[in-house]
Amino acid sequence: MTYQYDAKAFQGEQDCGTSDTGAARSMVWLRGQPHLEDYLSFYRKKVIGGDKADPRMLATRWREANDLYYQLEQDEAGIADSISCKPLDKRLAGLAATLEDHAWFRSSFDILPYSIELVELDKLVVSQIQVENGFSHAIAKRLGAKPTPAQLFRFCLPIERDLAPVKIQRLSANRYQFSSPSSDFRAHDTILLHDPDLAGVTLPGPAAAMLGISVGFGSNFLSAVRSESRVVLQNGYHRAYALRSAGLTHAWCVVEHVTRKDELRLSATEELLSDPAFYLAAKRPPILRDFFDPRIAEQVLTKPVECLVEVEITVRSTTVTPD
Repeated sequence: MTYQYDAKAFQGEQDCGTSDTGAARSMVWLRGQPHLEDYLSFYRKKVIGGDKADPRMLATRWREANDLYYQLEQDEAGIADSISCKPLDKRLAGLAATLEDHAWFRSSFDILPYSIELVELDKLVVSQIQVENGFSHAIAKRLGAKPTPAQLFRFCLPIERDLAPVKIQRLSANRYQFSSPSSDFRAHDTILLHDPDLAGVTLPGPAAAMLGISVGFGSNFLSAVRSESRVVLQNGYHRAYALRSAGLTHAWCVVEHVTRKDELRLSATEELLSDPAFYLAAKRPPILRDFFDPRIAEQVLTKPVECLVEVEITVRSTTVTPD
């Protein structure tokens, strides 16, 4: 059996957005980081009416934000290294134990050492430069401005969650397309099931094994990596933004501890891996607080997106003569 899939994510976010298909999305974009070309391309292709915007005006606004980042390098050098992090509250030990025993958690954090910490939101280093703030405001409203410690823990590290809608279309006999408005939509690894695992499955005949591929979403825990004194947000951007919007200063986060490049490759996002020296060593990298600075952050309406996962199964059967 040959298995192939093509995941086409039209918006590179790490968190689970749930905008309705066909609806415009309210986004916050950080100007001045990292590349002018990316900003112009984003505006032209994704922003509603962006193809009619004056590119010279856009370049000027990006340059002003880039100059501000240079000034912040002088005024706030080392701010990311002063992040406040607190260890797990003993009163939440039961919730933490349940979380760590969950299959989603074990599959996500099964290699590197980690800790569950209460991290300062403002000083989290960010490598993702856009957040869907409409979705973030909705989830912040559900949480409330003064959550209990347990409510905050479950919000940041959920093992029960509402999922975005998914459409399934059969394209041909062995080819399927799955689509969702969530940018967290993806295909998971293949799973080989043996005879005992198939007891509850109705099959057309006796089966020795079954090869399966699940299509769905990431575990979506608020998580980060720590390198020396810096903590770089990896997953949970929408919830981190929502908490900060609601006035909260800290959030529960799974922090993986990285001490060398080989470890970083196992856990870091593509954005962080594209320029680790910038995020981990620059005097003043982008931090979550920047999403709330009107001199840097720009609110725009973007076109609706769909994330597609296509699965095609090819089976080849033949006979051979053993040696």
